[in-house]
Amino acid sequence: MTKQVIESLPVAVVGGGPVGLAAAAHLVDRGVPVKLYEAGAAIGANLRDWGHVRVFTPWRYCVDAASVELLERRGWTLPSADAFPTGGEIVNDYLEPLAETPELAPVIEINARVTAISRLGIDKVVSHGREERPFVLAVKTAEGIRRDLARAVIDASGTWATPNPLGASGLPANGEVEFADRIAYGIPDVLGRDRSAYVGRTTLVVGAGHSAANALLDLVRLAESEPNTKAIWATRSTNLVRIYGGGDADQLPARGELGADTRDLVESGRVPLVAGFAILAIREEGGRLLVDGETAEGPRTVGPVDRIVAATGQRPDLSLTRELRLDLDPWLESTKALGPLIDPNEHSCGSVPPHGHRELAHLEPGFYTVGIKSYGRAPTFLLLTGYEQVRSIAAALAGDMAAADNVQLVLPETGVCVTNVDVGGSGATGCCGGPAPAGIDACCVADAVAKEEGKKGCGCGVAA
Repeated sequence: MTKQVIESLPVAVVGGGPVGLAAAAHLVDRGVPVKLYEAGAAIGANLRDWGHVRVFTPWRYCVDAASVELLERRGWTLPSADAFPTGGEIVNDYLEPLAETPELAPVIEINARVTAISRLGIDKVVSHGREERPFVLAVKTAEGIRRDLARAVIDASGTWATPNPLGASGLPANGEVEFADRIAYGIPDVLGRDRSAYVGRTTLVVGAGHSAANALLDLVRLAESEPNTKAIWATRSTNLVRIYGGGDADQLPARGELGADTRDLVESGRVPLVAGFAILAIREEGGRLLVDGETAEGPRTVGPVDRIVAATGQRPDLSLTRELRLDLDPWLESTKALGPLIDPNEHSCGSVPPHGHRELAHLEPGFYTVGIKSYGRAPTFLLLTGYEQVRSIAAALAGDMAAADNVQLVLPETGVCVTNVDVGGSGATGCCGGPAPAGIDACCVADAVAKEEGKKGCGCGVAA
């Protein structure tokens, strides 16, 4: 197949969420043929699953510039810029109208699950002539599996469909599969769709992120009107700075409030907290569940409980790209260049540096991982990051390397610098040794010292 023929093929975008649609919008804006595949029955299928959750980023941080331009041509107006939408509102008020624009509607296919990506006629072992072959996508639809060709591929499929297990080892805990009917992964709609499963029951929420916080707060609200509804919170880490957050110092006030409200649940005694709890097994006794694990003090059992919410994060589905030559961070499974910048084991006080097509490329030319999937198992992704990612990649695919390399990204700071606050009382407080000296480009003493030694940041240890 000639180079000219390959370049006439569309760029395949896998995933019809906010970042995938933004990628398509930027490609259309640059006159690059594109085909978008959404596995669900409608655009934004993953967001619909947590549509009841209100995000902590206002509308102005939830939309992409090229997408807004397409919408405004059709008379669309941005909802209140400072209002905080739910996942459902993002779908209904932004993604659906975007997908219906005359520019994007013809290039979108729903109920089209990409199950594998490779190079036409060769597997990943073959080196010679790889760039001279187009990508081939196995696409599963109601009619069966077909093969589509593409010039390049942008993987914006996300991680929502592949949650982390409850087991502390990264593997399912003993009994986790057996009792899967009583375990919800992600953020169940406790006050709405899933209400009946939680009324009058005791629920164990596992996780130390914003998903766990939302689930806990909803369970407490449910308990206010439904007697005998209880929540217990368990975290693998004893360090809860990531969820408690920076409070008033957070540039996203709603994120700061979420952390503060969660802290209040524990300190007021409304929700018992079992920190430093590594889950090993789930078993049944008297029709209810007992959860066995290890703590610093030795073995411990939590329960009995009726249900478990596993708000333990997600991981990328790497089976999709098994036949491609990927360059991944060895432990986060993020794009390799991003690993040191977002690694929760090496927390930096600053935000993620701007990054674009060069940092998101792989050893497989023409293949890019974007959106939350580009972060692998790291938990700190914001939509603004994904929008700038795909803007840069679209420019690169259009041959505008000056625009592709002019990557600019300013993210709202968390207000969190300290990473050694231990709920067990053993950790130090303050901001990594206190404020940085005047005139030093650092957020705190520890950050300043680290940078003086040639390191990237303070490196305060944060456990997942």
